[in-house]
Order: sequence, then structure tokens, then C-alpha cells
Amino acid sequence: MDYLPENFRKFQSTYPAVAEAYDRLDEQCNAAGPLDQRTRRLVKLGIAIGAGAPGAVRSHARRALEEGIGAAELRHAVALGLTTGGLPAMVAAMIWVNEVLEAEGK
Repeated sequence: MDYLPENFRKFQSTYPAVAEAYDRLDEQCNAAGPLDQRTRRLVKLGIAIGAGAPGAVRSHARRALEEGIGAAELRHAVALGLTTGGLPAMVAAMIWVNEVLEAEGK
């Protein structure tokens, strides 16, 4: 991944062992089941939306684009949050995803 937010890079430089352990845990979680990378990315995006975590939503949207998931698919994933997370959460997530898409020229 080319882009890492400044705050995350500061975390990595302040706590390198913790950041490395986090990366290993992510790898283990990814390998623990049958879901493919595309599905895992969309699930993680949905979890980030549900958690109301703008940084995580943007991060997973950027990663999804890098992995070949299209803008329409990202917007659909966000729209699915309407009936579970509610209108305010869905609109906020759509703003965050659209910011990423605009920055990427999509």
C-alpha cells in the first residue's frame, strides 16, 4: 500500500514492535478462513462503516481501489449500511468514500 496516514506512520515509528504484531495478527486473521481477499476487503469496509471510523473507511476504500474493486461497488457497500447503521452513518461513510474516490480521480 502506497499511502499511509501520517498518524499511522507516527504510531509505527513510536511503537514498531506493536505495529509489527498488528500486521502479523491481520495476516493470521486473513488466513484463518475461506473468504477471498475481495470479500475480506468489503467486509472490513463494512465493519469500519459500522464503527463510524472515518480513517478506517478511507483506508479500506483506498485499499479496495488498489485491489481492483470499483467505485460503484464501494458505493453499493456503503449504501447497504443504510438499513443496518442508519441514514446518518451511511451518509457520513459515503462522504468519506467519495473523498477517496475524488482524490483517486474516480
